[in-house]
Amino acid sequence: MSQMDSRQIRFCDRQSAVDLDRLQSLFQAGAFWAQNRRVEDLAVAIANSDPVISVWDRERLIGFARATSDGIYRATIWDVVIHPDYRGAGLGSKLVETVLSHPKMNRVERVYLMTSHQQRFYEQIGFQSNSSTTMVLYNQPIEPLLSPVLESQQPLADRSEAI
Repeated sequence: MSQMDSRQIRFCDRQSAVDLDRLQSLFQAGAFWAQNRRVEDLAVAIANSDPVISVWDRERLIGFARATSDGIYRATIWDVVIHPDYRGAGLGSKLVETVLSHPKMNRVERVYLMTSHQQRFYEQIGFQSNSSTTMVLYNQPIEPLLSPVLESQQPLADRSEAI
């Protein structure tokens, strides 16, 4: 029996199934762009993402991807990674397709992602280069001149309604 025959690959869409220490190790093994991510920050990212898809070989976390979406107009896929030992078997394509077919994603008009070196991989799935959405804001920890108070931040008793 070959090594691939003994594998038991499964895909999971439960956020709670992701072990953060294993995810951090997966990023360190297979994602140059996520080498210094802290477990605490990964927890926040996962909590604010849906879907979150993990790929397992028995009890070993071997793949991961997540997305954020408004469910209809726009979505972004983040953090797609397959462990280097498992690349080349089609798991990356299956992972992205699993994200795209999720009920929170399958009706979205435009799905975005960022990639440094894998343009051809994503083109095979159907993504296209898009030069019109290349802006980015690097959020700096600076104090704004004025700090607007959102209505939702005010206590309910302090709100007044227009008549």
